[in-house]
Amino acid sequence: MNTPRLPLPEGSLQGLRVVDLSRVLAGPYCTQILGDHGADVLKIEPPVGDETRGWGPPFDAHGTASYFRGLNRSKRGCTMDLTQPDQREALLALLADADVLVENFKTGTMEKWGLGFDVLKLRFPRLVYCRITGFGSDGPLGGLPGYDAAIQAMAGLMSVNGEPDARGGEPLRVGLPVVDMVTGLNAAIGISFALLDRHRSGFGQFVEVALYDAGLSLLHPHAANHLMDGRIPGRSGNAHPNITPYDTFATATEKIFLAVGNDRQFATLCRCLGVPDLPGDERFRTNGQRTLNRIALKERLETALSAFDCLPLAERLVREGVPCAPIQDVAAALSHPHTLHRGMVVELDGYRGVASPIKLGRTPASYRLPPPLREP
Repeated sequence: MNTPRLPLPEGSLQGLRVVDLSRVLAGPYCTQILGDHGADVLKIEPPVGDETRGWGPPFDAHGTASYFRGLNRSKRGCTMDLTQPDQREALLALLADADVLVENFKTGTMEKWGLGFDVLKLRFPRLVYCRITGFGSDGPLGGLPGYDAAIQAMAGLMSVNGEPDARGGEPLRVGLPVVDMVTGLNAAIGISFALLDRHRSGFGQFVEVALYDAGLSLLHPHAANHLMDGRIPGRSGNAHPNITPYDTFATATEKIFLAVGNDRQFATLCRCLGVPDLPGDERFRTNGQRTLNRIALKERLETALSAFDCLPLAERLVREGVPCAPIQDVAAALSHPHTLHRGMVVELDGYRGVASPIKLGRTPASYRLPPPLREP
């Protein structure tokens, strides 16, 4: 196991040492955030490797899937078989000067190995121990496994995503692993909170983030609506349940997405479309009235929009202060001039990935290591 320490990087977390036992998405996404911002992250994989190394195509020249490479930069890597007592002792040696441990084993696994938090906190009282689980460690579903799509189904996300029943729609999962990613974000936030508390108290603590909880936390505004009036939210396609016009609209060419959040923006939109009297219509005077009459409003707006090409109209509207956008594919988004200006694509020793969205003025993110190769 050859894992030499790197020189201390620039970054807000420089000097922080993280042992990463996690696999798949939420945990690796969390530790990549920490690594990008200066932490020394050691990713420890089992002998078979992180399963996402095989989640392709596409694969790189070493046979590693893009899925793994998108989540594991800014880390050193090694392999350990923690089912073996000597390997567990080696892990304990690493933890002697570690600040953070991140794991997402099945609940009870670390305890079975004698590596649970109750044991480790006695030996390493300053250690911040972060566990990522499907449902938490207790309760009716405690200890059960969870995957992003299944949590999307169970936590209500699929029930509000997709076209309405009237259009023959069915519940759909969000087309990216949003539950896993927000779980990773919450884990990074929880670790940061625990480290701040340790600065005051001198002690680490246990941090648990469950995919199920994270999924429920994403239900705004549907949960807020339901908890206020008791109605069960349904699917509304691209439309917003509380704001109008906030939807895709046909133009003379491609569809445009309008995200009009207040009366001033609505008045500006109508002026630009050549229908300045529309906000005076009693049905459309306020957001609440527009939302109650969204079908009639969409018909009026699309009639006006039919005289405009999407791209030049979107450019004009956004510069006039009306939030809107053409609907781009992934390639167009990643190659957009503003994406490049913001430095949101990383290139490092043949590796390309999406950069950290966290912009710190004095201690910015840095990208020192491509994803680790698998040890032979």
